[in-house]
Amino acid sequence: MSVITDIDIAEPKRRRWAPGNVMWGVLSFAGGIGLWWLATASGASELPNPWSVLTRMIELGLDGQLWADMYASLRRVLIGFALGSLLAVPVGFLMGWYRLARVIIDPWIQFFRVIPPLAIIPLAIVTLGIDEKPKIFVIFLAAFLSAVVSTYQGVVSVDRTYINAARVLGARDRTIFLRVIIPASTPFILVGFRIGLGSAWATVVAAELIAAQSGLGFRMQQAQLYYDLPTIFVSLVAIGVLGLIMDRIVVRAEERLTHWQERV
Repeated sequence: MSVITDIDIAEPKRRRWAPGNVMWGVLSFAGGIGLWWLATASGASELPNPWSVLTRMIELGLDGQLWADMYASLRRVLIGFALGSLLAVPVGFLMGWYRLARVIIDPWIQFFRVIPPLAIIPLAIVTLGIDEKPKIFVIFLAAFLSAVVSTYQGVVSVDRTYINAARVLGARDRTIFLRVIIPASTPFILVGFRIGLGSAWATVVAAELIAAQSGLGFRMQQAQLYYDLPTIFVSLVAIGVLGLIMDRIVVRAEERLTHWQERV
């Protein structure tokens, strides 16, 4: 007589958005706010308290400045991230599927990966001007380098057993690529998208700190000149919220596209 344990029978599908998970997320957020308030109330930190940040956020929201800055930064991130990701996926597949393409392209990818996109901002400004082009370009570069490596790694990590089995069944290269390589690589691609989103937001803030007349990074720089800590925190919170929402969208897409994958 065998004993059935939790290990023997796995749940068919974990619900990331189950009420219990949401509750723990809310409690974690509330706990972080509570620790922040305690740190400021005890005098152990010179940071502004949560209430002053909330008040400043409402002020900036009512006069429209916060929404304008959020729109400017979000627009740059979306354009640069979309362009970088759309190019990274076919290039990553090309590198993973064809050895010659890998030999030619991979050294350039590794070369630019070790150069921080922030270091390219001055060059981009000199060559592309001071408008939106240099900002979008460095965001594009950051997103592209993150996604192309993940896509390439996804292709080369596909179990050869699946490919050989498909060949034995008479599948041609096109069918193997569409039915085996792409589905097996999808989790890697989406992980690259999530990493690329983080890189895109980090890059846009740095670009706006150097050369911009709008955006959350620009607003933080202006607030720094006047030691306006609540405004700096408002910008940080806005960046975190926007980044979290975009990350959850990618995670939701991952759950739908890789529903066949076992999850912990």
